Amino acid sequence: MSATAPALEISGLTKSFGTMRALDDVRLVVEAGTVHCVLGENGAGKSTLCHVVGGSLVPDKGVLRLYGTPYAPRRPADALAAGIAMVHQHFSLVPTLTVGENLRLLRLRDLPRRVARVREEYGLEPDLDARVSDLPVGVRQRVEIVKALLREPRLLVLDEPTGVLGPAETDALLATCRRIAAAGHAVVLVTHKLGEAARAGDAATVLRAGRVAGGGPLAELPPERLVPLMIGRPAASLDAGLAGTIGLTEDRPSPGAGASAGPGTGASPETGTSGAERRRGPGALRLSDVGVRRADGSYALDRTSLDVGFGEIVGIAGVEGNGQSELMALLGGALAPDTGRVELAGRDITRAAPRERTRAGLGVVPEDRHREGCVPQLPVAENLFLGRLDRFRRYGVFLDRRAMNHAADAVLTGHGIRSGGPGALMSSLSGGNQQKVVLARELALDPLVCLAAAQPTRGLDIGAVGAVHSRIRQASAKGTAVLVVSSELSELLVLCDRIVVAYRGKLLGPVDPSQPDARERIGALMLGADHPAGSGTEGAGRAAATAPRPVPGDAPRH
Repeated sequence: MSATAPALEISGLTKSFGTMRALDDVRLVVEAGTVHCVLGENGAGKSTLCHVVGGSLVPDKGVLRLYGTPYAPRRPADALAAGIAMVHQHFSLVPTLTVGENLRLLRLRDLPRRVARVREEYGLEPDLDARVSDLPVGVRQRVEIVKALLREPRLLVLDEPTGVLGPAETDALLATCRRIAAAGHAVVLVTHKLGEAARAGDAATVLRAGRVAGGGPLAELPPERLVPLMIGRPAASLDAGLAGTIGLTEDRPSPGAGASAGPGTGASPETGTSGAERRRGPGALRLSDVGVRRADGSYALDRTSLDVGFGEIVGIAGVEGNGQSELMALLGGALAPDTGRVELAGRDITRAAPRERTRAGLGVVPEDRHREGCVPQLPVAENLFLGRLDRFRRYGVFLDRRAMNHAADAVLTGHGIRSGGPGALMSSLSGGNQQKVVLARELALDPLVCLAAAQPTRGLDIGAVGAVHSRIRQASAKGTAVLVVSSELSELLVLCDRIVVAYRGKLLGPVDPSQPDARERIGALMLGADHPAGSGTEGAGRAAATAPRPVPGDAPRH
């Protein structure tokens, strides 16, 4: 191995899936001792590139070299043997096993030493006794990263690793990337957030439609130059709120930049909201003294109350593990409360099945789109119309696939979803495009009384983030109540009429996002500080005034 050879060198890389060319003559050089960022829109080929490097996809043509040595993996085991560790968008953990049992599947003889090293060098200490199925999605992501680091790789490839992490966890991960590079190894970091690239990266390559659109040292590529390479239009075309959401700037939204900003462009005929149209006022979604206990006896939701009005966008901020996941599971019907009541437009849905909630007009976008939001083995069209396939039945028995595919085509076009068509398997879509499918399906409910969305822009590119924000505002403008759970504080500040903060199972606040000190007040509430005043929902006010019950540990569950 040459001391000056690049850690990874790729030339002429091409990969097609049927008639769709995912990678077209891609060239990329990752120097040893650096963090190299791969940027691009959803469907640009970023994940396909990762799969080729990781050995799970074989390219049609192209040459790869690893530290100066020819590298042609045919399976993931070849990549592992060469010193490459991967963290994919979709997790590889066995959910029925504990974290420790998952780590032991690596069959590393000196596993305890390696776990101790990861803890000491990177500050990552997983709860080895926790069952993976009980972990929030952000904690599962950290375990995946620990798994990769335990192999002590020469090259670490991270595919959108921060999408499920909070701000502090993201900071820690980016610092980990820098430590790996400082040790002389290399990191390939796939991210759609330009702020993260600027903070952690040394160089970048931008992919657009499977081809290299540009790149180079990040010191010579300010965001204003990267944005046009990624989306084909200037950075000046982005509004301040969107720029802050993607990490381009730290601009605060101007007063009134929430739902009152009104609908954007790009309306889709599939976003019917006739049942809630033009309604205003409280009572669309109401949670009253809802309590949910975890297996260890602590409260995931502790006498939680919240009222989301028709035409209102309410955001929930907070460090992951403070009850947000349980709240979304409760709304989706996957979790029943121990106490309390859930109402939709005055109707008690506390014990209603998921199908009943959908028919009543509650759309739910779960935080884990791959595991909970779609069926990867089914075609895109069937995923778009899950729960509504009856509209395509002939004689009540036969499924009219031609009509369904025609309707799906309209949705795919209207929402800018890149796929191999309505008949393509959901698993063939990029993570961002899977997210678009799930959101499009829930927005298409008629009536749509309330949309509850967890991390609605997670993993989406710049253009897609703007489109999602626009569609949420459109739904709100028609009278739909919207509840948004997001780890992106900038997103909540630009979208919401008011924001509450999840802390130890309670909702503290509310905070008016148009106030100049909104970011600081939310930060204080995330640490458990009482909101000094504030008005809003009865539940939010009561939550702020009531001291939380002692819960083992601080904010995160694990």
